[in-house]
Amino acid sequence: MAWYNRKDKKFKDSEKKSIPDGLWEKCISCDEVLFRPELDKNLCVCHHCQHHFRVSSAVYLALLLDKGSETQLFSTLESKDFLGFKAGKKYSTQITGAKRKTGDNDAIKVYSGKLNEKPIILGVMNFAFIGGSMGSVVGEAVSRAIKTAGKKKIPLVLICSSGGARMQEGAVSLMQLAKTSAHLAKFSQEGGLYISVLTDPTTGGVTASYGMLGDIILAEPGALIGFAGPRVIKQTIGQDLPKGFQRAEFLLEKGFIDHIVPRSEMKDKLSRWIGLLT
Repeated sequence: MAWYNRKDKKFKDSEKKSIPDGLWEKCISCDEVLFRPELDKNLCVCHHCQHHFRVSSAVYLALLLDKGSETQLFSTLESKDFLGFKAGKKYSTQITGAKRKTGDNDAIKVYSGKLNEKPIILGVMNFAFIGGSMGSVVGEAVSRAIKTAGKKKIPLVLICSSGGARMQEGAVSLMQLAKTSAHLAKFSQEGGLYISVLTDPTTGGVTASYGMLGDIILAEPGALIGFAGPRVIKQTIGQDLPKGFQRAEFLLEKGFIDHIVPRSEMKDKLSRWIGLLT
């Protein structure tokens, strides 16, 4: 019985097949394992449960602006550690790490371009950059975007995604709430159209300022929207919160937002609203 005495063939590590990293993604909503290339084709929306994954500004840029029409604005703005803030890690180190991770200078990018041939100013926040927090650069970029839209007399669209004010910049960060809100008030008085799109998550200072000041407020399905987080509220009031509390569907029911729009329909919906109101 030669087969019984046969020694097992030993394979070298280099001969073993391996699965490339990043090829599969688990949906945090339904636990389905998704093929990453297919997920990307579907605009990072789970085809099982329609959960909208968080995405970079590049996804919204490609989705909303007509190809070749975009021009990035205010790209030289950069955050500085003017307070010398340190809490476990230096703020300057956090900025450097976020730039390396995302390839962005800060938590927002602003573009001029066309949406279905309609000129707009588009701002897109990136939660991956220090939680999409609003510091001096985000506040200045949003303010400049508002003023540019007013000067050109074209609509302003802001895609919001933020954990709130950037604590590493202290009171300067909080000042951005008043600054951006004042610019929006002037923009509105002059007849400007501002549409805010709330994505997961939009919380804290952004919710308390330009996030909720749109002439039309849209939200992606399931987006977490609020000021303080649900865990903080529950601990403060000592009560269980309603099912779906602070989710887009809950806010629509209570009248805080105007429409819930799936990512795949966002461009057409924005185009329709802009066409009706300008």
